[in-house]
Amino acid sequence: MVIEHLAGRDDAVLKILKITDEVNQLKDVDTILDKILHESRSFSGADAGSIFLVDNDRLIFSYVQNDTLFKTEAANAALYQNFGIPISEDSIVGYVAKTRQSLSIDDAYELDPTLPFSFNKSFDEKSGFRTTSMLTIPLIAQESRLVGVMQLINAKNESGAVVPFSDEAKTYIPLFCNNASVAIERGIMNRELILRMMQMAELRDPAETGAHVQRVGAYCAEIYGTWAARRGYRAKEIKNTRDNLRLAAMLHDVGKVGISDAILKKPAKLTDEEYDIMKWHTIYGARLFKNQTSELDRMSMEIALYHHEKWAGRGYPSIPLDQVWTNEPKLGGAPMNGESIPLSARICAVADVYDALASPRSYKDPFPDEKCLGILEKDAGTHFDPEVVEIFLEIFDVIKAIRDKWVETPGI
Repeated sequence: MVIEHLAGRDDAVLKILKITDEVNQLKDVDTILDKILHESRSFSGADAGSIFLVDNDRLIFSYVQNDTLFKTEAANAALYQNFGIPISEDSIVGYVAKTRQSLSIDDAYELDPTLPFSFNKSFDEKSGFRTTSMLTIPLIAQESRLVGVMQLINAKNESGAVVPFSDEAKTYIPLFCNNASVAIERGIMNRELILRMMQMAELRDPAETGAHVQRVGAYCAEIYGTWAARRGYRAKEIKNTRDNLRLAAMLHDVGKVGISDAILKKPAKLTDEEYDIMKWHTIYGARLFKNQTSELDRMSMEIALYHHEKWAGRGYPSIPLDQVWTNEPKLGGAPMNGESIPLSARICAVADVYDALASPRSYKDPFPDEKCLGILEKDAGTHFDPEVVEIFLEIFDVIKAIRDKWVETPGI
């Protein structure tokens, strides 16, 4: 009996080490959160769960999964809710953040009233969901830095009945989280580094805001997820590509740092000569990724270079890749079109144009949804990949949730 127990413990530890290694290969914080929450739920049999990340003295709702409530697009839209909770002992997640101790609750509706924290029933009342068992764990990275809190909800047994979380889950999931928290912190740093790069571009082009690039990155990740699912790609492959695509798409216009302020900040329509100069931002952006060391570098180069190519041709820069690295490449060579344009760039083209249409600019108010979608539909098959536009329309509820999460902040 003791031998079987030890063997089971070793299996659990090996599984955690394997999953931790997979998490450490991911780059984007959202993909990391998805992996951590999915694997923790799988290990414990939890029906639902969420992750909150620390932002100063608050916990920001950052990721959610719920097998009972969320199906397909509804699940994806739920990922982009935007609210926070103070780090205090009043709430369960705030208490765990404050004490940095895991907390297991067998029935959230039967809490001792003398406890400092209470269960907020508002979500259950609004959704019809019934929260029972809960396992809430602090996410602590290196040097004892608290990066967030993970909360697992409603452990289920083999027959599907809700039960308390097992001793095994309460022992091994915090162990996994201790290792995974380092990956979360790294993912946050990766995102911040890209946003700082884009702040340089924003100094040149006021349209290139942090909110804009976060929206475009998220749009691209969601479009690709649906595109790949249609083709039956494996979940792991989809997540790995989404991981790179979200970050690469955020860098789509980084080459604008090489364009003159007189052109980028011109309040009127560009002349033909100025427009030809503007086209060089695709070349400048691609050149930043000449020395490629990863799939992220390759995809970033593709998107920067090709996101202004058009499905029916007549886009730009339309030059062979080997000319990009020469001193004086000649723009406007043999036109790219159709599937010769990399998928990542075809997706980013739709995401970028939509966001420009739907966002305020110095020269225009945001277009209403009907007008934005009408332009995309009209240009499907000429400017845009028709299937990418079709998917965009199909998941438009998710697109709106993303748009509402990252809103422009005037004057910043």
